Amino acid sequence: MANDSSTGGYLSPADAQPPPEDSALDALFQQMVVGITGLPGSLVRPRWQVVVPKQPEASVNWCAIGVMDIDVDAGPAIQHVPDGDGHDTYQRHEALTLLCSFYGPNGMRYAAQMRDGVGFPQNGGMLQVNEMGLISVGRILARPDLVNETWVKRWDLEIKIRRRVVRTYAVLNLLSGHPELISDTP
Repeated sequence: MANDSSTGGYLSPADAQPPPEDSALDALFQQMVVGITGLPGSLVRPRWQVVVPKQPEASVNWCAIGVMDIDVDAGPAIQHVPDGDGHDTYQRHEALTLLCSFYGPNGMRYAAQMRDGVGFPQNGGMLQVNEMGLISVGRILARPDLVNETWVKRWDLEIKIRRRVVRTYAVLNLLSGHPELISDTP
């Protein structure tokens, strides 16, 4: 429950729609990978799930995705907006590291397609709509998995994405005060 600056104590964000986090952020990145690679949506999966689904056979092309790291800028910008009762807008930038692991006989091809496609301007539209933009795309790295005594092909691709995070806090306008001036000199 959000409070405002008149109540004292800690302030929680008052945003009706916070930036996408957790499963909502996974869903955005899942749509991006599906759209760029053409893999079926059911075969682009969050890296960590509460109920772990059966891993597809080695003959199936698929991808596991997950945000591995979130780095923040040196400090946020906080600005008071005096409209109405007033509020503060908090803004900062984050750098997200998304790891895409491509499996299957054409895993390298899908990783290369993702690497090249994520930088294509039209494909950046989804990122821009969500206050994000591409920073860089890393190397494609072979990372085979040993599953049931069988090597399964895996190709990892790191994508760095910058995003702008804006939150609103109920810091009310100062309507009046009773200042008292104290001087150090007699």
